[in-house]
Amino acid sequence: MADISLKEVTLIVGVVTACYWNSLFCGFVFDDVSAILDNKDLHPSTPLKTLFQNDFWGTPMSEERSHKSYRPLTVTGVVGRAELLSSIFFLAAFLSYTKSKGRNNSIVWTAIALTVFLVAVATLCKEQGITVVGICCVYEVFIAQRYTLPSLCTTVGQFLCGKGSIPFSMLQTLIKLIVLMFSTLLLVVIRVQVIQSQLPVFTRFDNPAAVSPTPTRQLTFNYLLPVNAWLLLNPSELCCDWTMGTIPLIESFLDIRNVATFTFFCFLGALGIFGLRYPGNSSKTVLMALCLMALPFIPASNLFFPVGFVVAERVLYVPSMGFCILVAHGWCKISTKSVFKKLSWVCLSLVIFTHALKTLHRNWDWESEYTLFMSALKVNKNNAKLWNNVGHALENEKNFERALKYFLQATHVQPDDIGAHMNVGRTYKNLNRTKEAEESYMTAKSLMPQIIPGKKYAARIAPNHLNVYINLANLIRANESRLEEADQLYRQAISMRPDFKQAYISRGELLLKMNKPFKAKEAYLKALELDRNNADLWYNLAIVHIELKEPNEALKIFNHALQLNPKHKLALFNSAILMQESGEVKLRPEARKRLLSYINQEPQDANGYFNLGMLCMDDKKDTEAEMWMKKAIKLQADFRSALFNLALLYSQTARELRALPVLEELLRYYPDHIKGLILKGDILMNQKKDVHGAKKCFEKILELDPSNVQGKHNLCVVYFEEKDLLKAETCLIETLALAPHEEYIRRHLNIVRDKISSATLIEQPIFPASRTLGVQRDKSRTENVKDSRSEPRPTEIIKTSDNKSQSKSNKQLGENTGKETPHKTTKEVKEIEKKRVAALKRLEEIERILNGE
Repeated sequence: MADISLKEVTLIVGVVTACYWNSLFCGFVFDDVSAILDNKDLHPSTPLKTLFQNDFWGTPMSEERSHKSYRPLTVTGVVGRAELLSSIFFLAAFLSYTKSKGRNNSIVWTAIALTVFLVAVATLCKEQGITVVGICCVYEVFIAQRYTLPSLCTTVGQFLCGKGSIPFSMLQTLIKLIVLMFSTLLLVVIRVQVIQSQLPVFTRFDNPAAVSPTPTRQLTFNYLLPVNAWLLLNPSELCCDWTMGTIPLIESFLDIRNVATFTFFCFLGALGIFGLRYPGNSSKTVLMALCLMALPFIPASNLFFPVGFVVAERVLYVPSMGFCILVAHGWCKISTKSVFKKLSWVCLSLVIFTHALKTLHRNWDWESEYTLFMSALKVNKNNAKLWNNVGHALENEKNFERALKYFLQATHVQPDDIGAHMNVGRTYKNLNRTKEAEESYMTAKSLMPQIIPGKKYAARIAPNHLNVYINLANLIRANESRLEEADQLYRQAISMRPDFKQAYISRGELLLKMNKPFKAKEAYLKALELDRNNADLWYNLAIVHIELKEPNEALKIFNHALQLNPKHKLALFNSAILMQESGEVKLRPEARKRLLSYINQEPQDANGYFNLGMLCMDDKKDTEAEMWMKKAIKLQADFRSALFNLALLYSQTARELRALPVLEELLRYYPDHIKGLILKGDILMNQKKDVHGAKKCFEKILELDPSNVQGKHNLCVVYFEEKDLLKAETCLIETLALAPHEEYIRRHLNIVRDKISSATLIEQPIFPASRTLGVQRDKSRTENVKDSRSEPRPTEIIKTSDNKSQSKSNKQLGENTGKETPHKTTKEVKEIEKKRVAALKRLEEIERILNGE
């Protein structure tokens, strides 16, 4: 290996830094989103072993939608890290192999073992790493043993003809090559076992030539070789995606592009003959350069199996090393001639400078998804995927109108692209243009393979295309009269792919909406057969058990979901509510722990703080309850339940005057809040002695609910306080008609009548301190009942909350009877008071908190 000076290292580092400094300002784009941001394997809570069970994108290798790209050692950084790491270990394996030749052609087994290990590591970073074995074989035969192709053929021919024995050096070479090939074969076998002997499923849009007939397929595949070579020679027009119609198919031998193919093979053949036939350093340099260019490219050449792209610049990373060696060798040959020396240095400087500028400019293209895909459209306008991706970038920015234009253009470029029509439908839906959305989904559905009895669809349909049934069903089920039609679409998707998990999940949610919890349970259980480690599915099943009035079973399933994902926010929240509502004191500490974990993940969700406050009220921790309620209100000023319960907390702890401002705030947002009006009227009547203000509260209640017994009774008390006994009597008669079984109303009516019929001139209050009936605690657990929601690409629907978090309070509402009247002794009055205080008021109906209320 040539020595490298510090000056050279500094120069290289400086040039690289100058070329790539601006890339630090670029975000995660394109494949980075799927491979990094949305990859669950990268979450801290994911067990390390899953990295060795899933593909590069976080999809289980056993699933058909897996790309079968097994790279467990490439799990961080941008997607290009796969090529970088693989190249590093690729070169390390090759350099290690160059040390395997000892004195007198002896074998250095340590170097061989290290080479095999590094080959395995390079392959685990990216599949093309295994091709370094071919590089090592060529190096061993033509470089280390100094054979040329003619001399090698002569030696082998003599041995086969019995005219000589195998030279010791060749025997040593054979042993090393056998070890390398056996190790490679073992790696290939393991790799095939990992992908379970299944090739990834690609659509005809990914690689159109792969599904084309002969000779179109062969002509196009061969033409792709000079296209890649041209990208190495002149990387001026770069594109992040070369699928679909990027390169039109070559369907005839008369296509002019076949000339480029012929020229490429002629040039490649000439270089190959030069490298293999002639001895000398120049020919060996050319041979190794060709090997570095050709062998690592073989996995992407469609030679052994079809790949999921037409052209991919990333697969040229290792071949570019060989190309650079070839260019550098040619430059050295030219620069040694004095007549071209200055010109060669000028040309080299010009190449470096222009390529550095091109690199700087290209880096800015990767700043965001929008800039990346727009730069690609400048190169290629025949790729519908690029139009779709620009639309996705605008869609992520909520710019649906502009996104729609790009999605529509994608359908014009590729009219049979199912995904493009689905994108159009989704955008129309986001724009609330449901009719157009349904038409687009129907168009996409019409492009799906037609149902053929007895035909297996799994191998013919891309899993993501089946989402057209899901999207269409999700759209039409918003219409209550079309629920059965939506269910039919889900069942059709399942019939086409019985392992289509998302169809079971979406159908389960629909069945819940149709009030068919038992069938919903069956759907979720079927989905769990396909994916038992999905915490969201277990969460959905728990929601079903809540609908089935089985809270204990629901809590068990919530706990199982939390075992799979201890930070599952919705399972933490809803299981805590179930624990609280169970009434079991021993479960409250765990409920508190889960709510604290929830607010740690969702610090801006007022519901978590509110429910912690309710839990503290259950435990009689008034100070802490007040703190949590205030935090909830700080986050959401119009949090109805938090405002009311904070006021009630003040009232129950003899701080009624502090409750009034809170009630004023509550009634400002919700002027028809009956409980708030009752509590405010009670405080005004009993604490502020504001009879007029209390009367307005109770009258407002009766405007909202004329049959409200508590508001009606309290208004009767106001009439009595105003000394209008006849009106009080009429009021109590009306109240008794509303609640004929309430003994305290009948008793109060008798007292008023006795007062009216009494001849005494001394007026005494019937109800001590004119006490009105108070209100009970509002234990609605959530301000907003959360509905179903979807898991990210691919969409998995999970129900986030339900109304079962509401409960009723068993607290009694006190009432006070009046002082002693002329007809009763003091002892009798005290007895009445005692009985009145002990009287039970009927439990009020707990308000259900509706979405967006």
